[in-house]
Amino acid sequence: MREETEFKPKPMVEIGGKPVLWHIMKIFASYGHTEFVICAGYKAEFIREYFYSFGARNMDFTLRLGDPDSAIFHGSHVEFDWTVTVADTGLDTPTGGRIKRIERYLNGESFFCTYGDGLAPVDLDALLSAHLESGRTATMTVTKPSSRFGVVEIDAGNKVKSFQEKPTLEGFINIGYFLFNTEVFEHLADDSVLEDDSLRSLAASNSLNAHRHEGFWQPMDTYRESLAFNQLWHSERPPWKTWD
Repeated sequence: MREETEFKPKPMVEIGGKPVLWHIMKIFASYGHTEFVICAGYKAEFIREYFYSFGARNMDFTLRLGDPDSAIFHGSHVEFDWTVTVADTGLDTPTGGRIKRIERYLNGESFFCTYGDGLAPVDLDALLSAHLESGRTATMTVTKPSSRFGVVEIDAGNKVKSFQEKPTLEGFINIGYFLFNTEVFEHLADDSVLEDDSLRSLAASNSLNAHRHEGFWQPMDTYRESLAFNQLWHSERPPWKTWD
């Protein structure tokens, strides 16, 4: 992603003229979750500026020059109902440490949590129900990924028997879209790597639940994938779009 991330953080790479981060937030907002805390790090100033000037970016406005507080925005915008906290969690802080550093903004409440570069139409109501039913500290959304490559099946004599175009693999992988109770902070420290330290600790204490997601999921790890996302956005129905 160096073509894009040399100049901006990955969550600000655009799909259809909007950052990946906006698309993720729209998924959550479509289920009524409109209070966000963003764990910013690399090139955090881009994220700060985007949300601080969100109205000016998206609407006509009138203001008295030299007095930004005088701005009047014309019309309405559905995202104006969102509450967004941008927290600078450090340049090199690992994933678990970033979550630890925003504890003070959560008001002692359970919270959803996800990465800033993966899109999936996860049923957040079903995720919440599964989490509550499990009674565990944390729930992690998992899926069976598709192979990046086609598979060739051959027999003992090296005769090609069949081809499978990017088949679904057998194991499950973590795709984010977590739901955490506040007890999760007992498994987090400033130097915690969420995937290596915290989730393993939760699993060892029988405190980690899995919620299965079937259907589309795709991270944006390469420039080619960013192009594919933009092609999908301009298709009849982008597969991650859960809003009208």
